[in-house]
Amino acid sequence: MSPELLPLLAERDLDAPLAWRAGVPVSAREFLADVARLAPQLPDGGPVVNLCTDRYAFALGLAAALVRGQASLLPPDARPDTLARLVEPGSLTYAVADDAGLATPGMPRVLIEHRPPPAGPGEPFVPTIAASLHAVSLLTSGSTGTPQPHAKSWKTLVGDVAAAVGRLSALLGRPSLAGLTLVATVPVQHSYGLESSALLAMLGGAAFESGRPFFPADVAQALASVPQPRALVTTPFHLKTLLLSGIALPPVDLILSATAPLSPQLAAQAEQAMGGRMIEIYGSTESGQVATRRPTRSEVWETFGEIRVHAEHDAAGAERFVFAGDFVPEPTPMADVLELVDDRHFRLLGRANDLIHVAGRRSSLGYLNHHLNSIPGVEDGAFWLPDDVTDGVVRPVAFVVAPTLDAHGIIAALRERLEAVFVPRRVVHVNAFPREGTGKLTARALREFALAQLASDGTPVQLTHEVPLDHPAFAGHFPGQPLLPGALLLAEVLEAAQGVPALAARLGPRPTLAAAKFLAPVRPGSTLRIDLSPESGASRGLRFEVRVAEVVAASGRWTPGSEA
Repeated sequence: MSPELLPLLAERDLDAPLAWRAGVPVSAREFLADVARLAPQLPDGGPVVNLCTDRYAFALGLAAALVRGQASLLPPDARPDTLARLVEPGSLTYAVADDAGLATPGMPRVLIEHRPPPAGPGEPFVPTIAASLHAVSLLTSGSTGTPQPHAKSWKTLVGDVAAAVGRLSALLGRPSLAGLTLVATVPVQHSYGLESSALLAMLGGAAFESGRPFFPADVAQALASVPQPRALVTTPFHLKTLLLSGIALPPVDLILSATAPLSPQLAAQAEQAMGGRMIEIYGSTESGQVATRRPTRSEVWETFGEIRVHAEHDAAGAERFVFAGDFVPEPTPMADVLELVDDRHFRLLGRANDLIHVAGRRSSLGYLNHHLNSIPGVEDGAFWLPDDVTDGVVRPVAFVVAPTLDAHGIIAALRERLEAVFVPRRVVHVNAFPREGTGKLTARALREFALAQLASDGTPVQLTHEVPLDHPAFAGHFPGQPLLPGALLLAEVLEAAQGVPALAARLGPRPTLAAAKFLAPVRPGSTLRIDLSPESGASRGLRFEVRVAEVVAASGRWTPGSEA
């Protein structure tokens, strides 16, 4: 029995653009000629590590490898340690790249030219690929930061894109995606970037712009360089940055977003700014894209095609939600908590691994981050739950990129949005987060970043603490005029300092209070801004200043105590 074969390109007008490079169209006919020229140049063996950043060069390398029957490995980055993990002893792994300066230690490299020679005469041939062929292995980092391979057959990829084409065409009121040009801010090595740019053109009849614009001005220029109808393929992080820039954006017909839930407010702003329909895609590297929603119309997601979702319990008794059917090769559990409407519709409540408990209350980091990032003036933000416990309670910390806001304003805004137990005691201003190219901030990267921010020895640290209205000290200090006693204020300062690893190490286990001045009363419900400034030199002292609004309430100095 002969193997099932599926075409490299979906049926389309071969003279219509499959890609745009710097405003110049590249037809499907030219693409097929380039594939036919490149495929024989590839070495025998494989797999091939596709490191091309230009989307056309990537698609060319992917297609040529498929024609040769070789799998493509798609790593999250091109760091030497990442590439070293892909080369097994005795393997025939090689790389394709479009950057002559990119090193690929341990493996040979084929350089794909940015401007290949023109195609020769002759009718193009659309190759067919074995449906069962191991086409790609996605090595995205996921939420833990550790890359894991996820193999996809050509049949799975074809089915994945076919389901998306049907849904997107219906949402746009078009018979197909022919003529639609995709401009993507996400890397093509990521599952979402692969499915919604290169493959949506090759297998879905659309076209893609070959670059990967990052800065808002570059995104606007890339959109303007291609004709309508056009679509922007992006993420919530990139979209927020784009809208905050204030740059005028060319109109689009469709905005696709994935990798994190999108707030209805941001979705509405995007539709208003660009005129297109905002569609969110839900899925995972393991399952592919499995559902969509239009957040300005509904919070409910609808699965693609014949995909169904059901709840079950794993061996440990934990509930999980499994997607199966259609192009999904086997039932696949998601790392999310869902609320099922029926077997094709659901609400997304948050990541299963980001549920947190504070003082007996439950929430998710995704929910907290949503409200933090909805504060006007917060350009980017993330909650982090430290490992240390204070008074039996884990206290969340909020890190923000918010140049125009102080910690007091952020605390006040969060108090209106969140239960009191989730309002952070500390708000730490940072310049930027270590996000990946998709805008994702992995749990590992956030933890390392948070510890580094709080442990920068020699760097001043600004923290925020709320004074509860019902603090027991107010009962005796003083009737009718309650205030926080000086000893408790100093205890708050010391607790804040000991919560920062480098400062705790600096002061040692038994710090000594070297000086203190109390300059203004601290009343119930006050927000304390605690500024901690490590002293230079051998003293290793720590100066502090406590402000309520802009009034200095206390200042002083702690020094390391004796070990005895």
